[in-house]
Amino acid sequence: MTGYRVFESDGGRPIKAWTEGVPIEDAAMAQLRNVASLPFIHSHVAVMPDVHYGKGATVGSVIPTLGAVVPAAVGVDIGCGMMAVRTSIRAEHLPDNLFAIRSAIEAAVPHGRTDNGGRNDVGAWQVDPPAVAAARWAELEPGYQAIVDEHPKAAHPRGLGHLGTLGTGNHFIELCLDETGQVWVMLHSGSRGVGNRFGSYFIERAKHDMRRWFINLPDADLAYFPEGSDGFIGYVRAVSWAQKYARANREVMMERVLEVLRAQWPDVFATDTAVNCHHNYVSKEKHFGKDVFLTRKGAVSAKEGELGIIPGSMGAKSFIVRGKGNRDSFCTCSHGAGRTMSRAEAKRRFTVEDHARATQGVECRKDAEVIDETPMAYKDIDAVMAAQSDLVEVAHTLRQVVCVKG
Repeated sequence: MTGYRVFESDGGRPIKAWTEGVPIEDAAMAQLRNVASLPFIHSHVAVMPDVHYGKGATVGSVIPTLGAVVPAAVGVDIGCGMMAVRTSIRAEHLPDNLFAIRSAIEAAVPHGRTDNGGRNDVGAWQVDPPAVAAARWAELEPGYQAIVDEHPKAAHPRGLGHLGTLGTGNHFIELCLDETGQVWVMLHSGSRGVGNRFGSYFIERAKHDMRRWFINLPDADLAYFPEGSDGFIGYVRAVSWAQKYARANREVMMERVLEVLRAQWPDVFATDTAVNCHHNYVSKEKHFGKDVFLTRKGAVSAKEGELGIIPGSMGAKSFIVRGKGNRDSFCTCSHGAGRTMSRAEAKRRFTVEDHARATQGVECRKDAEVIDETPMAYKDIDAVMAAQSDLVEVAHTLRQVVCVKG
């Protein structure tokens, strides 16, 4: 007995969806059928239980392609992902009031926007970045320069200024407690403005190529680059670099958060690095007898024994998981709970009081600016986990006590 449902596409590949007990919105299903109908899809499209409507391709989908890549299937937050470490701090070491710790983390890691709409992570950070960020940028800059020398319109002025910064939206930094009372640091972010510029540039270039070649698609955002074309070569290089940047970004932020904790507990150390994993990316992998370009958009690699992170929402538990290597899912699991509504709908439907009740017991922002990230805007994480029980097993269950949002 399989853990997935099979849906057919119009003349295309089948869709295998791990969504038992978790609804798929009509718009997302239409997107999945559009993707599955592309002529270069291999075997089938896999769908994770956190699936929801996205741009071009759904968030929570796994797309194997032969001889082509679809930039919008990765999206513009290239390399977005998670990192978590278990620390030597225990629950009983934490103060009763965690506001000071949250404030210190917010001061150490630039996040969000300033009141005038500009980024609060540019100014002084760009001019005088912390040593850990400057050192990582020195490693990354030659690769970046080679890409923008060939694609000047993909350049972004603040590669260094964004390295080690959180951003906005659903990106976060959390302190969590596991089932034994151990404190974990968990964070979620990606390649920031640089990756966004790369993604946006190549999506538009792919659309231009489709128009030039008179190729009609069910959705213009499914524009693709054939393998070997100039666009393909440039895009694969840019994605590879942005994934390295995203990984470095998370590592710099993690070090900054650990410095905050060391100021309070000088002998603190990380006892276990769970994972530093992407969930928006392309990799070359072998599945069902073919070497494919596998795009995971809002999905995490879950090879047998591989550790991953599946976060809930601001007021829900999160999970460190171990992959089961399920072939039908392309050895993949969900990347989170998945949204049930748009940000605008969440702000329309819920109040600050609703949000405060939903995040009771978590030291976090409880104002109108974060209502779009309120727990009620997300699917039930327990239902999401139940739907993918044949994809992963739970290694640790985490409960948030501090959450920093942009």
